[in-house]
Amino acid sequence: MTYIHRHLENVVTELSKEYSVILITGPRQVGITTMLKELMQGSNRGYVSLDDLNERNIAKTDPKLFLELHKPPVLIDEVQYAPELFTYIKIHVDENQNAGDFWLTGSQVFKLMREVNESLAGRVAVLSLTSLSQSEIYTNSKILENVKPFTIDLQDLQERSKKRKKANSSEIFNRIFKGSMPAIISGKKTNSHIFYSSYLSTYIGRDIKELSGTIDSLKFLNFLTSVAARCGQMLNISDIVRDADINQKQAKDWLGILETLGIIFYLHPYSNNLLKRLVKTPKVYFYDTGFVSYLTKWDSADTLASGALSGAILENYVVSEIAKTYLNNGIVPFMYYYRNKDGKEIDIILERDGKINPIEVKKSTNPSYEVAKVFKVLDNSSTPRAKGAAICMHSDLSAMDSENYIVPVWVI
Repeated sequence: MTYIHRHLENVVTELSKEYSVILITGPRQVGITTMLKELMQGSNRGYVSLDDLNERNIAKTDPKLFLELHKPPVLIDEVQYAPELFTYIKIHVDENQNAGDFWLTGSQVFKLMREVNESLAGRVAVLSLTSLSQSEIYTNSKILENVKPFTIDLQDLQERSKKRKKANSSEIFNRIFKGSMPAIISGKKTNSHIFYSSYLSTYIGRDIKELSGTIDSLKFLNFLTSVAARCGQMLNISDIVRDADINQKQAKDWLGILETLGIIFYLHPYSNNLLKRLVKTPKVYFYDTGFVSYLTKWDSADTLASGALSGAILENYVVSEIAKTYLNNGIVPFMYYYRNKDGKEIDIILERDGKINPIEVKKSTNPSYEVAKVFKVLDNSSTPRAKGAAICMHSDLSAMDSENYIVPVWVI
């Protein structure tokens, strides 16, 4: 099995020269530990996992002894199981001031952040790793490159297009259907249906029960399927409640769990004081579209591409891939969507450097100029509107006009 290099490696290496503690969060099975063990090769860094119940017990009952047994530099896996460690890590950091002493991982994002903010504020660099990005999987180079966050800048887009493997509509939907979990992409697991079934029952199931206590597994599966069927759409909790036969509190709590585990994320509506009559409901997305395909029971990439979910899951794929380019640079993306009460909508608003880029996602190969006309609703924004784009199935980087580009999905 070939190791797939991650773009976040460069960020971890550089930040380990400046911060005593590096915390990397993300869902289970996305390759956090694999990446860090790859970076550890040839060093004297130790490793311990708190999935080991004996180690977890020592960490919780005698954290001082635990750190004597596992002296820095050390990688501590699944650190959320022993928040008692954080105070002693803080003491060690303050006494020694050694950069890179602690690499920590955890799969329960918000729970970890609460503990970290209380104990390690100012001492820790927090990063997120998701499932693989298409730029990590489908690149023309075998050399680990520094990949910038995605922007609507012509020079950056041209550079990206030189390094990526071209893909037509059929291949893009193959990528969407296959997903981006390392075990599938590397070939370690060949049957994606069995992989996702096991992933759901073993990894997510275990964490869900820990975060939620007793839970009706069938209702949770129905809930998860209902959310997946609405990826790329505005969150409608009432519909989810009806589908899963649960109440509103359960739906909100379970959505919080999915977000905590790094399974879903939201785009919130873009607004400022000059844009009126806007909707306030977020749109929901999954980081891994293979998981969505499994949950919504598509049998193949072809049936997915021709099915009712195709436009929404394509939008989900594009949004998640853009988000990954930022997270893989250690940056939180400022991404939104726009929709007013007159029904005018823009799929993505990307805000950076004091400007906003409007982006539409289209399944077509040749989007019409009508796509760009809706961008004019942002002319009243207090933040200047910059270049726009239609991200679509076009074969090559092109343009609708001097202000609006046509960007193939494979370029992201």
